[in-house]
Amino acid sequence: MTMPHLIAAKRGKPGDDPIFALNAEANRRKAAGEPVVNATLGALQGDDGKLSVLPTAARAMREVPAAEFAAYAPIAGPEPFLAAVADDVLGAGAPRRSQVASCATPGGTGALRHAIACFLEPGQALLCTSFYWGPYATLAEETGRKLATFRMFSDDTATALDAADLDRALGDLATSQGRALVILNDPCHNPTGYSMSAADWQAVSGVLLRHAERMPVTLVLDAAYAAFGPPGAMRTALAALDRIGDRVLVLHAWSASKSMTHYGARVGALLAVVPDEAARKDVAAALAFACRGTWSNCNRGGMHAVTRLLADPATRAAVDAERAGLTSLLASRVEAFNAEARRHGLRYPRYDGGFFVTVFCAKPKDAAARMREEGVFVVPVDGGLRVGICSVAAGDVPRLVSSMARALG
Repeated sequence: MTMPHLIAAKRGKPGDDPIFALNAEANRRKAAGEPVVNATLGALQGDDGKLSVLPTAARAMREVPAAEFAAYAPIAGPEPFLAAVADDVLGAGAPRRSQVASCATPGGTGALRHAIACFLEPGQALLCTSFYWGPYATLAEETGRKLATFRMFSDDTATALDAADLDRALGDLATSQGRALVILNDPCHNPTGYSMSAADWQAVSGVLLRHAERMPVTLVLDAAYAAFGPPGAMRTALAALDRIGDRVLVLHAWSASKSMTHYGARVGALLAVVPDEAARKDVAAALAFACRGTWSNCNRGGMHAVTRLLADPATRAAVDAERAGLTSLLASRVEAFNAEARRHGLRYPRYDGGFFVTVFCAKPKDAAARMREEGVFVVPVDGGLRVGICSVAAGDVPRLVSSMARALG
């Protein structure tokens, strides 16, 4: 009998992410000649099925000098890059801009990894909404933490975040572990497309502040899709975070993957807004130490290009204009989806922007399997079917919705 070398905690893990596995199956069937509708992967595609890439962002990547691409980056990331990201998130003249401690990460996923590993003890649970991006659970498990959820919506009208259930969940964590790390994916929530309103933020802020009186509370704003959100959504979020920032530690998980359409460049950052100078230095050192102990340093060439895209006014204006075209493309698809979904009586949260819509479903795995039999691929999540509207041509929306309606019926 062969003795196992792999430790017990690492045995029996899935070899591929479920979303990527579904995408691979869809691509195999499409390559074999089947007319497939693939709404699984979160990458923006044109109606021709090709990846949408911002021309200015692509040019910035190509124009990075070879020596800049080849050299090591500083462990925590180049200062110009970190400054450009902080300005992008908070605004160059924002009152809390001087309170930032940050580090570069491989995409937003790396930022979330550091948030979980640095602000929760092993064995403790992070808290997020009941609809959530699946890798949150993977990140928690891989770092020796757990995942807990609060009910995202109190009813199927899905018009407001359930702050009362957030309050309940934080009370449980106060009793069981004495600290909380809350991840809110906003604006353009993945997987529902929902963006928190000013009323949502007011209610959530009040809950967080009350619990911050009895335990350390850290809030992570995962704003990966913010560049495709409704006007003013980030301003609404930032105003709320500014009001609670003296008592709640606010972290920003930032990513260039979606906003710059360069998913494979793996450029991201984690920003911590820490009012106290001594605590800020301690956080900065902890983040740099965590970088060295995981990936060591990030993609220097990618960070060089992104710095230019953020900080050079002419380049930024060009990429913003190009992105506006992609946002319009998304909006036209969602308009088509809404029209078809209303006709078929589907129920789903208000869509405010981003790459995804989620339709409520009691048995999502069964429904998704029935849709796959028809060559239509969506992702089953707890309580619903996630539709990557970012990758579905407008002409395929009627087929997608009718297949879903049959699967739900």
